[in-house]
Amino acid sequence: MTQRYPPYPGSRLADLKYDPPSSKSKSLLQSFRMAAWLGWKIESNWTDPFLFAIYSIIKPLSGAAILVVMYAIITQGDFQSPIFPYIYLGNAFYIYVGSVMAGISWAVIDDREHYKTLKYMYVAPIHIPTYLIGRGVAKFLVASISVFITIVVGVVFLQVNVDLALVDWPLFIVSLLIGVVMLAMMGLLLAGVSLLIAHHTWFLGEGVAGALYLFSGAIFPLDVLPAFLRPIGFAMPLTYWLELLRRSLVGSVADAFPTLSTLTNQHLLLILVGLALAFALISVFVFRWCDYQARERGMIDMVTNY
Repeated sequence: MTQRYPPYPGSRLADLKYDPPSSKSKSLLQSFRMAAWLGWKIESNWTDPFLFAIYSIIKPLSGAAILVVMYAIITQGDFQSPIFPYIYLGNAFYIYVGSVMAGISWAVIDDREHYKTLKYMYVAPIHIPTYLIGRGVAKFLVASISVFITIVVGVVFLQVNVDLALVDWPLFIVSLLIGVVMLAMMGLLLAGVSLLIAHHTWFLGEGVAGALYLFSGAIFPLDVLPAFLRPIGFAMPLTYWLELLRRSLVGSVADAFPTLSTLTNQHLLLILVGLALAFALISVFVFRWCDYQARERGMIDMVTNY
């Protein structure tokens, strides 16, 4: 006898047969792989590979150059100060925030408004949240190239003291993975909101990333903020994520700043995991609610770009 159950809100299929857990896992993996492949094709096929490689190199270097020039003018070229690697590495890893988080939310606008295929995704046998997260894989790969290039240039030309022999690789890898998953879930939250807004708010992801740039300690310690704004920074998992990445690469420099110096690496990891889980639960709840509202209002195939 066939067992029936209500469809997941991310699907328009009204009558699904029961599948064993192994089949569901396979379906999720297929949705993720297909979305990752599609995202990479969209991200990289707008030009030939040579120009795409040039773009991938020039873009992060131009952003880092702006920061370096401003720092050089303000500090009279004091690149020996511990504050320089602090802000340089924070700025480098913050590339992931704008790429992964904003990239996942942009997939909704891109598919709905540009390619007009979002409605077909909803009637296809795929898991919509997994599909959206998979679309962020291409952004993550491009961002990884940008982060790597930015750090290498900083080490080679700007005296950012990253000694590979002294890097805490386990801490770095664990922190990076937790942070990327966290950013993906935050991107899913913004993707849900994007289902309910018009095309002319395409800057939602970039706007949120820009706001968090001030409250995450990316380029300056939270102590610089007014006292009434600091709790926002302490409530953001990005703050602890960036601190862990700095400590794993240049521990002595990151510990020199008093904001989080009283917390050990283990404490920072526990806080990061706790906040990441909290944001993940909020993201799932918000996406499900927004997805339901979008379907009820007929906004899945809405085109608002006039």
